[in-house]
Amino acid sequence: MRIGILTAGGDCPGLNAAIRGIGKTAILQYGMEVYGISSGFLGLINNEYVRLDEATLSGILTVGGTILGTSREKPFNKNELPNPNEVNKPKLIKKHYDEMGFDCLVCAGGNGTQKTAALLSESGMNVIGIPKTIDNDVWGTDITFGFDSAVNIATEAIDRLHTTANSHKRIMVIEVMGHNAGWIALYSGIAGGGDVILIPEIEYDEKIICDYLVQRAYKKKNSSIVVIAEGIRVDSKKKRAGTYIAKMINEKTGIETRETILGYVQRGGSPSPMDRVLATQYGAYAAELIAQKKFGVMVAMKNNKITDVSLNDVGGKTRTVDPEHSLILQARSMETCFGDGK
Repeated sequence: MRIGILTAGGDCPGLNAAIRGIGKTAILQYGMEVYGISSGFLGLINNEYVRLDEATLSGILTVGGTILGTSREKPFNKNELPNPNEVNKPKLIKKHYDEMGFDCLVCAGGNGTQKTAALLSESGMNVIGIPKTIDNDVWGTDITFGFDSAVNIATEAIDRLHTTANSHKRIMVIEVMGHNAGWIALYSGIAGGGDVILIPEIEYDEKIICDYLVQRAYKKKNSSIVVIAEGIRVDSKKKRAGTYIAKMINEKTGIETRETILGYVQRGGSPSPMDRVLATQYGAYAAELIAQKKFGVMVAMKNNKITDVSLNDVGGKTRTVDPEHSLILQARSMETCFGDGK
């Protein structure tokens, strides 16, 4: 069998581990031919690929990023004013897929990638998805690789902010990634001992936050840490969430407040041991599914067991944090503030 692998969307730790897991299992266990497609779906459009062998896949387990490159190309997106001279990207992808003689295409990516994978599957291609994103918001799986690495990075940053906050008796606001889902803020906030944690799934009240922080000051608690997801609602469209919240707290409490925007550092660098293991498991299982000729599915982890779910069920959905999640309830019992007064 001949398979193609692509990585699409934002980069994230563990992609190379997944490529290695797919490729080595496919080559060594099943004798398949493996090709890496450049720059996500853009590589399928431009017909850019390279043969992957065991030597190519050696030494990449611990390397961050992706050796194949990535892009945010979404071939099924249409412009509001279509260009009559523009190529039909999905048809071009199918043409190049057929010309290469692929028996399966493996797509590693987040929500957008899995949606595209589902559409390609419907167009007659054999497709398998692998969920990756630091945001941990892919529907149908309990965890995505990249998430643990991002939480580790964010937690280390929070740990460091504790020391400078204590030294200066300040409130420190740290903004982490998460447009629609607050998984990174929730996990790193709890792991780092955040006093206030704000996530998109829980509506917050500015007065409740400020009253909580003032009460901490009255109790002679010299500093406070506020962890926020970048996707929380703010009243100003011109400011990042971290900048807005820090300015608001400073003005309404009179307590010196500073913000840190963690940004892209959360996506870079070597994957954590857990992400290396998870990505390897996902990749190896994808190769097993190909050998079984089970297509149109995404590899997933459910209740600590590796399995698969239909791509049609995954596409277009987002896995968000349940406001009644056990971690939130436990944090509330220790008087962590989520900005809603509960």
